[in-house]
Amino acid sequence: MKAIIEQLHADRCSCVIRNGETRSFHRPGVADLYELLNNEPDFLRGASVADKVVGKGAAALMVLGQIREVYTDVISRPALELLAGARIGILHKKEVVPAIRNRIDTGPCPLESRCLEENDPEKLLLIIEQFIAGLSGSRPTV
Repeated sequence: MKAIIEQLHADRCSCVIRNGETRSFHRPGVADLYELLNNEPDFLRGASVADKVVGKGAAALMVLGQIREVYTDVISRPALELLAGARIGILHKKEVVPAIRNRIDTGPCPLESRCLEENDPEKLLLIIEQFIAGLSGSRPTV
């Protein structure tokens, strides 16, 4: 886990995942986790994840992907509770916040806001799909 945490920061990745092989990702938000869950779920199953920011949407994707453990710099309390409820190891967190803020820090993250009231990962996946579809203007294709 130490190596992927170092890579996360040194390479300025959004997320680094190790499951046999190590892959780094750079897209913001949940796009990479969502794509992996839909196209390569075996890569997530049992993986170690280092992620800069984990909100409830990302946590739901990690739960559905059945990751083994996660490191994060910042995690929202709802994400922490969702991961703990799924017995996913949370190795280190620098900061626990009430909710994730948007990228320009002017308010709450729009996906975090949409996910706050739901605790079922399958229902959260539907919320995430609707959110991604809204960003692209159509149903997500992955």
